[in-house]
Order: sequence, then C-alpha cells, then structure tokens
Amino acid sequence: MSKITPEIESMMKKQGVYALATASKGGVPNVVPVGMMFLGEDGKVWLVDNYLKKTLRNIQENPLVSFYVWNPESKESYQLKGNATVSNSGADYEKAVAFAHSKRETFPAKNLIKIEVTEIYYTTPGPHAGDLVQ
Repeated sequence: MSKITPEIESMMKKQGVYALATASKGGVPNVVPVGMMFLGEDGKVWLVDNYLKKTLRNIQENPLVSFYVWNPESKESYQLKGNATVSNSGADYEKAVAFAHSKRETFPAKNLIKIEVTEIYYTTPGPHAGDLVQ
C-alpha cells in the first residue's frame, strides 16, 4: 500500500469532486464524478456510494480503480491507483453513513468503497509528469 503524503491529503481535503475511473471485466472504461471521497482512519481512501451503478458493477468485476487530485493554486496534480473493496455493513460502513448524512440526511449511503492505494504518480505537466512517486 502506498502512503498518501500530507501534501496529497491536504489536496484531497480541498478537492470537491473527483474523477473516478473504473473498467469492466472486459476492459470497457468508465469515469464518473464523485464527491464523497476522503482519507479514512485506516489510511485507505473511502468513497460513499450514493448513486453508483455502472461504477459499482465495474468494481465488483474488476477492483482496479484510479483517480486524481489537483491543487488549482499550485497546479500540482497526482494520479492514484489502487484496489477497491465494497461493504455495506460494519463499523466503518456506519461511519461512512454518518458522514454522508452529515452532508445531507437524504443521501442513501448504500455502500462504502475503500480504495487501497498501490501507486501514486506525479501528473503535473513538466519533466516529472508520469513519474512514480511511490
């Protein structure tokens, strides 16, 4: 598991919407905007599934996912890749539901998707774009 640096965590706290990329078992790509993504207490990225259909199906078929974080002030960006798991019960799931309901009580919070980040790439344009950070 790659450790999310304090810089990336800070960027995540400021980012409102993420582009989450998945692919079906057959490799058909899918990318969607998601808003309820944050660093969990366990060091994994947590995503609350309110309205995911195709994305959820893709994760169940193929757990590999990718998303990016971007700081509009510094223009720095990183791509994070990892393995996703889905749960809809347990203490962590209940924490995710509470988080979603703190934003809006009507969010369904159907699942908690946890992403174990395995690779982080620097994606800011320039000579280091595409370099593996960790």
